[in-house]
Amino acid sequence: MHAGKKYSFIGFLVWTRREIFVLFVLALIPTVLYRVCGFRFLSISWVPVAMLGTAVSFIVGFKNNASYNRLWEARQIYGGIVNGSRAFGVMVRDFLPPTDRALVVAIFDRHFAWLTALRYQLREPRVWESMTRPANVEYAKLYVVPEYTTPLAAELATYLAPAEQATILATKNRASQLMAAQSAALNALADRLTELQLMQLQTAITTFYDLQGRAERIKNFPYPRNFSSISTILLYIFVLLLPFGLIKEFNEIGNGTFMEGYSVWLNVPFALMLTWVFVALDIVGDSSANPFEGGANDVPISNISRTIEIDMREMLGQTQLPPAIVPMNDILM
Repeated sequence: MHAGKKYSFIGFLVWTRREIFVLFVLALIPTVLYRVCGFRFLSISWVPVAMLGTAVSFIVGFKNNASYNRLWEARQIYGGIVNGSRAFGVMVRDFLPPTDRALVVAIFDRHFAWLTALRYQLREPRVWESMTRPANVEYAKLYVVPEYTTPLAAELATYLAPAEQATILATKNRASQLMAAQSAALNALADRLTELQLMQLQTAITTFYDLQGRAERIKNFPYPRNFSSISTILLYIFVLLLPFGLIKEFNEIGNGTFMEGYSVWLNVPFALMLTWVFVALDIVGDSSANPFEGGANDVPISNISRTIEIDMREMLGQTQLPPAIVPMNDILM
């Protein structure tokens, strides 16, 4: 997540410079052929190009709206995990007597392990994600994704006994198995809890399972490839045709003025500017559609998980707290 005021315009230009170069070439070639080689037949009416541009703007807008909805839903899911974790921690602390302090700490630690396993699972790459795009690979050097620098086993060792850690690491969906172990541990305390207290704790477990499943749905189901593909295809048809639709208009602008014969070169910067707007919007949509991929626009699940841990440890009166995760170059993970 970008934690600064905004991305700079220069930053956007640098981020999309590869696309800018391609768009510049696509605008320059028809202009050179028209002006230097005299290929006047290359000019086409701007009317169908404008109609195509209108359609593309709707499609790109729809894609960006859908991408934002995925991002916002992911943030709502982790907001639910924050609220649920705080409530769960208070219940565990207050339902069990002070003499069961060690049990309370073990339940808290298992919850931290669940948060850790979940964020590691959500950071696993998928083929449809955009982090392999050269510009995103380059930008990723400006920040650190904690899940890519520390092995999961090392993180879980902080919270789990060696035997339980080995059992969890041997499973496929570690977060699910940790929550199952948490449920079993709570049920084992039935003699210390009232029926209502146990039901409230099990309801919290069910809520965590629901939130985890919603996060996994976003992670494992991409923005539909048919919509994404047709959007990109129509976008680049528009990008290819736009310089041909504008070339005659810019050529005639200079008639009767000192720019006669030269105004056609305005086709290059203006076509570049217009096509860059559409392409940049499309790239922004692609880079926002997968909110757990480790990109600069992700939901900051590492920071949120650490914040939950700090809050819950303070509930127990602990003072040796893990450090908060802070932004690096305005990017918070």
